[in-house]
Amino acid sequence: MPSHTMTCAQLLLTLLRERHGVDTVFGIPGVHTVALYRGLEDGGVRHVTPRHEQGAGFMADGYARATGKPGVCLIITGPGMTNIATAMGQALADSIPMLVISSVNRRDTLGRGQGRLHELPSQQQLMAGVSRFSHTLLDPAALPEVLARAFAVFESQRPGPVHIEIPIDLFDAPVASAELPPPARLFRPAPDPEGLALAAAWLREAQRPLVLLGGGCVEAPAAARTLVERLDAPTVTTINAKGVLGRDHPLDLGANAALPAVRELARDADVILAIGTELGETDYDVVFDDGFELHGRLIRIDLDAQQLVRNQQVSLGMVGDAGRSLALLAAHVPEAFSRAGRERTAAALAALGLAVDPAFAPFVPLYAVLREALPEAILVGDSTAPVYSGNHLVSQPEPRRYFNASTGYGTLGYGLPAALGAQLGQPTLPVVALVGDGGVMFTLSELATAVEERLPVVIVLWHNQGYEEIRRYMDSHGVARCGVDILAPDFQTLATGFGCLATRVGSPAELARALAVRPSDGPLLIEVDANTWLEAIES
Repeated sequence: MPSHTMTCAQLLLTLLRERHGVDTVFGIPGVHTVALYRGLEDGGVRHVTPRHEQGAGFMADGYARATGKPGVCLIITGPGMTNIATAMGQALADSIPMLVISSVNRRDTLGRGQGRLHELPSQQQLMAGVSRFSHTLLDPAALPEVLARAFAVFESQRPGPVHIEIPIDLFDAPVASAELPPPARLFRPAPDPEGLALAAAWLREAQRPLVLLGGGCVEAPAAARTLVERLDAPTVTTINAKGVLGRDHPLDLGANAALPAVRELARDADVILAIGTELGETDYDVVFDDGFELHGRLIRIDLDAQQLVRNQQVSLGMVGDAGRSLALLAAHVPEAFSRAGRERTAAALAALGLAVDPAFAPFVPLYAVLREALPEAILVGDSTAPVYSGNHLVSQPEPRRYFNASTGYGTLGYGLPAALGAQLGQPTLPVVALVGDGGVMFTLSELATAVEERLPVVIVLWHNQGYEEIRRYMDSHGVARCGVDILAPDFQTLATGFGCLATRVGSPAELARALAVRPSDGPLLIEVDANTWLEAIES
């Protein structure tokens, strides 16, 4: 094959664009990454500049969740990496594909502690804890292979962040580049045929089956619907699996596994099928009492073999891709059963009484307004009261349209930048960021990015004067309040200063009017005064 010489930095951009289909990158240029930007302005890749590297990571995360494609970041040595580590931790916890490419100091200085600019004792070791793997490139000719390894993680095993660091003395190093072959087609594993047959037999014989669908199932909504309908099985769809069965499906229990009526179904189930889910506490035990119990035979299918034996006692476990597993299992259950699944689901939902539960009452009208005004919207949440309730209340028409930071790692500051990433990835869909007055301060500077990129994200800011969730925890545990009644800025003035349209509302009717006039060429911040809102819905 013909070849020519280019720099390592040029080869990186070429590989990302032409071999791996990357069209968007997030990053803040620095003196150690200038060479990575050579040719980026006309290279067919959009560069988005956040105002903090944590924002870059959250944007890449939101982009990946909304599109299914890896989010890619270009990050500076040292402080850039420590800044993005939190975002990588969130992505690792939720198995989100993210490629973080960073600079690192010259090869001859690594590990020598000479006080070089941005120096860390071992950047690679630091990032290994928040990534599927972290690699230091020492030979420019190895770059195609290392990138291929990263995308193999994204495409054929349990995804998550991958970190590749390139010493700054290699950016301009010449490397012979042969004509790029097409990327390899990689397939995720399918479950063992014998295991599938046994699982199908157990499910066919079950009298009270239960299905647990996690975020791994988002690629196969049609297969998921087919299987649960043939099984006539009540189905828990976790927070990251919302929309897999479609909106208001009669077998969908939602993400309510921590609530009593669903726990009763789980305890009573004789066969449980769990696919693409960790069975972790942030989906099944948000009341943190270890009360989600499974007494029937548990079938687990997961891309990660170790996950098969975590959190619950498994009876039958198989390594496999969730989407392929759903389709193959459905083929083993060709006829539809009638096991009163819809009736049991309806009875459980009625017993939950979500719409009349006082704990959720403030947010039932909020989500009703959002659903009426923006029925196709992607809802992206921070750790905040509306999101905690939305995890129980919201039903979405498609997967990849509801995600937030309350699962897994549980970081603050996620909602706004992740919503911007989702909007960049899905420009034809409306996107709503659900944030609180405490958490939004972690990444409020990303309003500047939203304005600069002309992103029509709606930011619904629930203003309850501090860290309300932690206030309640302190009160319930007999701890005097400290550090939770924090000073909030004038969000209207701040938003206007960024060039963002802003308004304040205090009732569902006012929220509906604000949404009706949202701009199409920039963000809108809607500040909801929590006290006024509560008075309005109680009157």
